Amino acid sequence: MSTEKNDLNVLHRNNVKVIGEAGPVLLYAHGFGCNQNMWDRVTPAFVGTHKQVLFDYVGSGKSDLKAFDRYRYSNINGYAQDVLDVCDALGLTSGVTFIGHSVSCSAGILASIARPELFDKLILVGPNPCFVNDPPDYFGGFEKEDLEGLLDLMEQNYIGWANYLAPVVSAQGEAGSVTAELSDSFCSTDPTTTKVFAKTTFFSDNRADLPKVSRPCLVIQHRTDTLAPVQVGEYVHNHLAGSTLKVLEVQGHCAHMSEPSLVVDAIREYLGHCGG
Repeated sequence: MSTEKNDLNVLHRNNVKVIGEAGPVLLYAHGFGCNQNMWDRVTPAFVGTHKQVLFDYVGSGKSDLKAFDRYRYSNINGYAQDVLDVCDALGLTSGVTFIGHSVSCSAGILASIARPELFDKLILVGPNPCFVNDPPDYFGGFEKEDLEGLLDLMEQNYIGWANYLAPVVSAQGEAGSVTAELSDSFCSTDPTTTKVFAKTTFFSDNRADLPKVSRPCLVIQHRTDTLAPVQVGEYVHNHLAGSTLKVLEVQGHCAHMSEPSLVVDAIREYLGHCGG
C-alpha cells in the first residue's frame, strides 16, 4: 500500500479533523466513552494561533468501526499507536503539544516514550495511570471488585450502565448538561468496542511508565474527582520529572466540558511559560 493511500486511510479511520493551517500544533485526545467533540469548548480559544488536530480513537465517535482490532485495543499501547498514526498521516515530525483527557493521558505518555522527538510537551487533564487501589502506597480511586461490578453492569444493562456512570464522571447529578452529553456519548458508542476500551482503561497499570517520560508535562487536576482523586494527580506529578501540577477548583472529571475557561487559562499559562 502506498504511503499516501495509507495516510488517507488513517485520516478516515480516525475521523481526523484539522483546525487552522499554521502555528504550533495542538493534538487533542479524548477519554473513554467519548469523542473529539468533547473538546469543542476549548478549541475556539486557540483558533488563529495554533494548528489544532482532533481525532476519534478506533471504536469511538465517528471512527471506522471495521478497523477495530480487539487484540490491539486491549492494551493502551494500541491507543498510543493511534496517536502516532495520526501524527504520521499528517506529516508531523516534531513540536506537537499533546493534550489528553483521562485514559488518553496514558496513551500520550506511551506515545511520547516511543517517539520523544515528535512531542514538545504533554498536557494531561485528569490523568490516572492505575484506577485500582494498591495500598498502602497508591490509591487510584477504586477497589478491583468495584470495577469488575461496573463491567458486569455493562454486560447486563448497557444503557443502565451509561446512565449510572455519566453523573459519576460529571459530578453534576442526573440533570446536568455535561451528564447528558456524557450519557449520550456512552449510549451512542458501539457496545462491543466500548467494553474492550472499558477493560483496557480501568485495569491497565502504567505507573512504571511515568519515570520514562522525557518531555515537559502539565498535570491538570480536578479538586474533587471520583475517577482521578487529588492523590493520583500528585502521584503523577511526583513521578514525572520536571512536571507542573495545576489543581483546578472543579468538581467532576471533565473540566474541559464543565469549566472550559479554566482549562483554557491553564493551557495558555503553560504554553506561555514553556513557549508554544
